[in-house]
Amino acid sequence: MNLEQLLDYLKQQNRFMTNVTHWETLPEKAAEYREFPSSVDPRIVEALAEKGIKRLYSHQAEAVEQASAGRNIVLVTPTASGKTLGYNLPVLNRILSDPETRALYLFPTKALSQDQYSELHDLVTRLEIDIRTYTFDGDTPVSARQAIRRAGHIVITNPDMLHQGILPHHAIWLKLFENLRYVVIDELHTYRGVFGSHMANLIRRLKRIANFYGSRPVFICCSATIANPKELAEKIVEDQVVLIDKNGAPRGRKHFILYNPPLVNRELGIRASVIKEVSRLSRYFLETGVQSIVFARSRMRVEVLTRYLKEQARKLSIPEKRIRGYRGGYLPLERREIEQGLRKGEILGVVSTNALELGIDIGRLDAALLAGYPGSIASAWQQAGRAGRRSNTSVAIMVASSSPLDQYIINHPEYFFEKTPESGIVDPDNLLILMSHLKCAAFEIPFHEDEQFSGVATREILDYLADKGVLRKSGGKYHWMSEIYPAEEISLRSASPDNVVIIDTSNKDRVIGETDLFSAPMLVHQEAIYMHGGLQYHVDQLDWDRKKAYVHKVSVDYYTDAITKTDIKVLSMDEEKHFAELELAYGEINVNTVTTGYKKIKLFTHENVGAGRVYLPELEMATASAWFNFPEHIAALLDLEESEFSAALQAAANILRNIAPVYLMCDPSDIRSVPRVRSSFSERPALFLYDNFAGGVGLSFKLFHDPLPTLQGGLSLLQDCQCQAGCPSCIGPELEVGRASKAGARKVLEYLLGALEG
Repeated sequence: MNLEQLLDYLKQQNRFMTNVTHWETLPEKAAEYREFPSSVDPRIVEALAEKGIKRLYSHQAEAVEQASAGRNIVLVTPTASGKTLGYNLPVLNRILSDPETRALYLFPTKALSQDQYSELHDLVTRLEIDIRTYTFDGDTPVSARQAIRRAGHIVITNPDMLHQGILPHHAIWLKLFENLRYVVIDELHTYRGVFGSHMANLIRRLKRIANFYGSRPVFICCSATIANPKELAEKIVEDQVVLIDKNGAPRGRKHFILYNPPLVNRELGIRASVIKEVSRLSRYFLETGVQSIVFARSRMRVEVLTRYLKEQARKLSIPEKRIRGYRGGYLPLERREIEQGLRKGEILGVVSTNALELGIDIGRLDAALLAGYPGSIASAWQQAGRAGRRSNTSVAIMVASSSPLDQYIINHPEYFFEKTPESGIVDPDNLLILMSHLKCAAFEIPFHEDEQFSGVATREILDYLADKGVLRKSGGKYHWMSEIYPAEEISLRSASPDNVVIIDTSNKDRVIGETDLFSAPMLVHQEAIYMHGGLQYHVDQLDWDRKKAYVHKVSVDYYTDAITKTDIKVLSMDEEKHFAELELAYGEINVNTVTTGYKKIKLFTHENVGAGRVYLPELEMATASAWFNFPEHIAALLDLEESEFSAALQAAANILRNIAPVYLMCDPSDIRSVPRVRSSFSERPALFLYDNFAGGVGLSFKLFHDPLPTLQGGLSLLQDCQCQAGCPSCIGPELEVGRASKAGARKVLEYLLGALEG
């Protein structure tokens, strides 16, 4: 049975179709070709012909023409549409005409850098010309680094390595910066929020150093579909950018199915587990030999699903090695092996976090299953785009969880299919981020007193740093004075640069994986069950000081889920608006998070079979927040008892936390909500929504200035939900908010909207 036959079969299955809320079929599309621009060197045309490429897609040809003419571009076309040629051609063409030319390629991950190196190296090899292409990252041997600095025509790296390993040492990268003609920024849409804000400042530093050496590179940006690619590119490179977004690549027929698991308790609104439903649906593809990828939203879900799919494979007499998991925390060699297995077709099914969402070459799979809405329309289409050869039929099935955001998307297909994908939001002038990069820039090259690094208070920040003894002002310049190496103190991804290494004591103390410092208390706390590649390990000790977790292999019928507690303290209120007795405020808060315990969840049935305590230090973060201060007598105003109001406020906070990402155009993990029956700051009931990043990235600021869409969306979700008294699809689990909190949450939202609308 092929994929077309399988889809026809599913259409006849009542059990499947009763849960389908929408089935979209995207028709096949023919390619739009153009001849190679006359400026392209015949040797490149000949080398591409050997690979079977005799013409360019229309978007590739336009990219080559614009970039060769010295214009910055942003190329926005779907996954697997050949964007790589859009930047390789102008770069190679320039090197052939001027061998002194240098180019810098930036990819968001090391895996993507390695993947793109392979493709570029193949083309260079066919050219039979000495164009030296190197990957420069943390895995590059010290012995090779000097050759790369001196002779590399194309240096492929990532933002983190540019930040710590290249820009601070620009003096020994003289050849690169004197002759830098092109800078390629791939996967531009990933540079959103805090990462994007850091990236914009990193490019400021890069341009400043390039200018110091007399070069002015052209920027070639590539992106998946987002609402504002030109605006985002111009904000990151701070220059005019030409948008190229008419896709000339062919596309096979694609089926996109929205699937809502059946209700198992209509009164409580509880649906069948998304993990169990995805596992069941995956069996169809395993049985028919259709190569598929499953995307899960967390590392834990990846491991649980990998375990379930291996069990399915065993029952179908499929070798378990043909089912693999893939996520951050796996060691590089293991990830490369999995990528190669997918390309060769040796792996039939892979379960991944969004680590495989980006353009790593994993062949062309036929089916993609999304275990829950990934948090943005752009990510959903990226993940769906991993399935589908250019002329073959493919399918993507998005299976909703019970979360309010998933239920909103799955029941509003018009929002998903008709709405332009989300905007990329960056705030390069975020004070904490800007000051960090000003320190790095001052370390790299002294600042002139009239020099502008950003449009915001460069001189004032430099004077502040001079007052603190970090800089010294002399002869009209600001010089670096501190003994600290500033780039090492700054992580571009707003997580701690430290990681925790996971060591298997049952196998000669072998390192089996790693996790970032902030995830460690939840994944590898003492007594946790850590899952890796479908295998289980018991965590014997988390050595917090030495950043090591010691585990041993076990076989148990449960996994663990951490319980965390969050507390907040207002540091300052910067702005406020009054609406009769309601106050809307914006300012800085301190968030303290600590893992306090864990639940034991039984495999396959997902029953709660036990719990335990965890004793770990608090993690602290200062960030930005918007919050509502209610009048003291709000419970009486809403005709609720005090205990009812507490539950109603928690329920309203749950709704807003889950619906806000839709209207703020951010990932669900980017924003958090915390209700307070009595805030220690205002001594009134309050509801906080804060940026889940140190310093904030403008999300709560946007909410402060335009709260109505989020509030209206929350009320709409509440009204549309079919449950009677509240459920996980609207106000949250009954155990968290209590019974019958739906009516109270509705009163809270209606009060907020009534006060704001006046």
